[in-house]
Amino acid sequence: MYFLTILLFSYFQVSQQIQNATADGREILSNPILTPVQGTLEVMLNQNVSLSCHSDSGSPPLKYTLFKASQKVSILNKTDLMPALFNLTINSASDVGEYKCKVENEIHGGKYSRSLNFMLKEPLSKPVLSSPISQAKKGQNATLSCLSEKGHLPITYTFFKGKQSIYQVKMQKKEAAVIFVLINSCSDLGTYKCRAENSFRDITKYSNSFNFTLAEESCDSQPWIIFLGLILLAFVIGFALAIRFFIIPSCKAEPIQKQECAVFSVSRREDEKEKRESPTIYSQVVIRDGIQAGPLHSLE
Repeated sequence: MYFLTILLFSYFQVSQQIQNATADGREILSNPILTPVQGTLEVMLNQNVSLSCHSDSGSPPLKYTLFKASQKVSILNKTDLMPALFNLTINSASDVGEYKCKVENEIHGGKYSRSLNFMLKEPLSKPVLSSPISQAKKGQNATLSCLSEKGHLPITYTFFKGKQSIYQVKMQKKEAAVIFVLINSCSDLGTYKCRAENSFRDITKYSNSFNFTLAEESCDSQPWIIFLGLILLAFVIGFALAIRFFIIPSCKAEPIQKQECAVFSVSRREDEKEKRESPTIYSQVVIRDGIQAGPLHSLE
């Protein structure tokens, strides 16, 4: 009952104000309309923008006030029914947000417009690709994150391994895009890059490249290990061929040489023995009267 009484009292009070205004030939204020003069709410840094606040009905003089959130930005007094134009400069991201305007005159305490929000169109900065680790173990899931510090949302991030795209995500918040990379072999170590893009003039930016290293062993040493293994294998094969074609035939020929030496040694000994056993023959010469007689032989 009490609430109904207050409602009726307010109704009669407003009706009385309308009657008084009508009697004086003045109009009741309508709610103002706030619109961007440039026709879009997308703005860039250091851009000048204009907002129009206009009440269709209401007796001048009119007082227009522009608010950003709950803070007063500017006040304009109008002696006619022309819109109030508020000029702003978007110097930083803090200059975008919720705006609304208020109109008032001597009859009405004030009426507010609907709020509107500017959207900052900011060119992208070069994204940074990083990981909390630089060395990875086989079988480990490594984390890669990509972030552009500047640039309006949404931002689309694309991850690359070499020249191949491996993952894409659209971020609606100023947060890094994150992927997990499974390190199974040396080919999974990199090279990785990421790309960032938004709707600002279709400009894309690429990050720095990133490579993991393997904790257990160096992938760079594997070609040398393979090369040395091939050299060792060639040496073993060469040694085996040398045994087959040179050493084994030489060993087979060695007993024949020993036999020939033994035969030669036996023949020499037999010759020396025959020489020792042969008799020595001496002759005796007798000279008589100047005539040499024939030899006399004796055997020993």
